[in-house]
Amino acid sequence: MTDLHAQYISEETVVPTVRGDAITGERYYSKKWMDAEWENVFTKVWHIGGMLYDLEEPGDWISHNIGPDSVLMIMQDDRSVKAFYNACIHRGNRLVWSDMGGGERITCSYHAWQFGKDGTLLHAQDAENFDGGNPCGKAKLTEISCDIWGGFVWFNMDEDTKSLREWLGPLDEILSSYQMDGMVRVLNVSSVVPCNWKIIRDNFNESYHLPTLHPELATFIDDDYKDSVFQTFNDCGHNRMIMKGCQPSMRLDIPNSMQAPLDDMLKNWNLNPADFEGRSREARVAIQKAMREQGAERGYPAFDTMTDSQLTDYHHCTLWPNISFTMSSDGFQVLRSEPHPKDPEQCIFDHWFIMPKVEGRTEVETPLGVVDFAPADKETIIYGEKSLGYVADQDMSVVTGQQIGLHSRGYKGGMLTKQERRVQYFHELLNDACDIHD
Repeated sequence: MTDLHAQYISEETVVPTVRGDAITGERYYSKKWMDAEWENVFTKVWHIGGMLYDLEEPGDWISHNIGPDSVLMIMQDDRSVKAFYNACIHRGNRLVWSDMGGGERITCSYHAWQFGKDGTLLHAQDAENFDGGNPCGKAKLTEISCDIWGGFVWFNMDEDTKSLREWLGPLDEILSSYQMDGMVRVLNVSSVVPCNWKIIRDNFNESYHLPTLHPELATFIDDDYKDSVFQTFNDCGHNRMIMKGCQPSMRLDIPNSMQAPLDDMLKNWNLNPADFEGRSREARVAIQKAMREQGAERGYPAFDTMTDSQLTDYHHCTLWPNISFTMSSDGFQVLRSEPHPKDPEQCIFDHWFIMPKVEGRTEVETPLGVVDFAPADKETIIYGEKSLGYVADQDMSVVTGQQIGLHSRGYKGGMLTKQERRVQYFHELLNDACDIHD
């Protein structure tokens, strides 16, 4: 498999038509924009609620807070999953406060109303004292759409939503090559970051910042925009970027020099770095061939369904509007920025690393160093006190300055390069969704 799913690549998607709308500073700090985004964007799209493997038995549940709301996802007796708003229908009390739990019933801490796995009210104090008669067995928690894909539980608050796979569009097929089902989340960190959620999105919608914020990546990722793929999927709003890995950047003074960690990448696949001295840009194809030959015996059956590019390159897929998957052949990062419940100048940033099961694997290298190969507990980090991941820290290092600078009268709406067209496209989608064009 050598193509880049070429059936999805066209002039229209690689060079999307944009209007050139000004990317106004106000959208990063005004309550007007915050409210419009919640009503017209976040309540209309699919969101990741958590990992499917955290639901082991009927009655197990996970929860996810997003913006001002919260969602509860419960495994049913038939092992399907249903999602409900995490609010008691009696007087609105939040039902659960932790990320996961389980049991035959969910009990409200206020008046002890109890709900079954399917959301049905099973017990209410003084049930005979209602004008309409006993509500037990009839009243239910408010259910919303829920589905399973890629090892995740997803939910959508829109009553008229597309199916999850229809919403994913081409990414459903493209990402299926990685066989994400059954992978393990070995890194799970979260932090309230002092910037609007879109500042992080803008950063992940372009690679123009790599030479300045991430110069160390150039020894093994070719960040030359002329040899990268930038693509939008116009029917669904998602986009992707493909950057060649296992070869140095053409931006380097000596792009064919052998430097770390490319030498270790070659050794990992039983190739001799000395054989590629002075021609290190040929390492990529050699590694692809070695991965094809050795992958199955080393416990990587998914290599058989990946394209050659997916074996070595970095496929950075952004799902409209706020989730990015940075895919590699031995796992992927989830980079998510969600709106703060009250403050448009803050957001919640989640960084996950998810890896396949390989026989004998006990420890793995993650963006935060070596950890046990096991499901990671969520770690909530106070911003600035602990790392969110080396590369993520580099990205976050500029968000405060940008959040402040976007208030300036000197910022007039942006001046973007062609390679940043995904940023422009994102904001024009946002303008249309929110019906704000000033």
